[in-house]
Amino acid sequence: MMEVTESARAPHPGPAHRLTSNSDVSTTALKGQRCATSPHSGSCLRWISMSLLPVIVVHGGAGYVPRKHADLSCKGVSEAARAGYVCLRDGLSAMDAVVKAVTLLEDNPVFNAGRGSVLTHKGTVEMDAIVMDGCTLSSGAVSAVKRIANPVQLARLVMEKTSHLCLTAEGASQFARDMGIPEVDEESLITDYSRMRWRQNLSPDANPVESQMGKMGTVGAVAVDLQGNIACATSTGGLINQMEGRVGDTACIGCGAYADNKVGAVSPTGHGEAIMKITLSRLILFYMEQGKSAKEAADLGLAYMLDRVQGLGGVVVVDPKGNWAARFNSLQMAWAAAQGDEVHYGLYAGERFTQDIQQDEAQS
Repeated sequence: MMEVTESARAPHPGPAHRLTSNSDVSTTALKGQRCATSPHSGSCLRWISMSLLPVIVVHGGAGYVPRKHADLSCKGVSEAARAGYVCLRDGLSAMDAVVKAVTLLEDNPVFNAGRGSVLTHKGTVEMDAIVMDGCTLSSGAVSAVKRIANPVQLARLVMEKTSHLCLTAEGASQFARDMGIPEVDEESLITDYSRMRWRQNLSPDANPVESQMGKMGTVGAVAVDLQGNIACATSTGGLINQMEGRVGDTACIGCGAYADNKVGAVSPTGHGEAIMKITLSRLILFYMEQGKSAKEAADLGLAYMLDRVQGLGGVVVVDPKGNWAARFNSLQMAWAAAQGDEVHYGLYAGERFTQDIQQDEAQS
């Protein structure tokens, strides 16, 4: 299993880099605190650890990243984690933080979500997204949505403004119009790189699943805020040259995301059909319910997916105390975690670099 540990690899360009030596975060100095009530839910009361909070962990997709995209991928996830952490540090909710982080990743053409999404076999863009609130288990998702710049924001509106868990295709588009979300020109969501990958996979003998490893995949985030509430968000442009109307794991609760204040949160990336077959996100939280750490549970879930359905992928996981893990069994996964005014990030196996958030903010 790919580790998030100390690495001798040369750091990616950026300010204030240093290698960290700890691969696992441990909890110290427990302190009791009420869990704040979600604005669209009932009461929620428990005891939490304050020493590691707040925290946010993001990923930019598992697979293979061409060398020319590696630095951009690390920079993108680091910026997203930093922006989400600033939200948390300022007292905003975990939901605010994960939506902020994923919105930035959707706006970044390096990733397969929002702008930069891969294309269907007809050369169009169809996107999925989901959010989940761990305090109330409220969730909202959209699938096969078109001409929306930030599907994750639409998914949040589904959670907050409807009694449904998921809206799809034209129904999701109509809801977006009702909510005043403008449609964008589809061309604004398509990059030259995505169009090139689409053309390469038009051949009848092409393997879209294998080809997906050449494009960063699904993006996502998990977070715990200062009140101890947990949230997650995931967004994707889907599978290269997928059939129109295909819905992958992202929009399916328990597969493409899950959050529960009592256990933790997961956002996965990888081959959607494999993730769906084993309900990866909920499976990992099941392992955590049995006493496994975030790291151990992530490894068990990914190992089971590989053994049972030959699926590769990765996950970011957080527990209620702020312990987190970024784990993958693919060749690479861009990830970043912000905690204690530091951003940790990596891309390759055994790689973990650290930046001071305050110093980086002063230089930007």
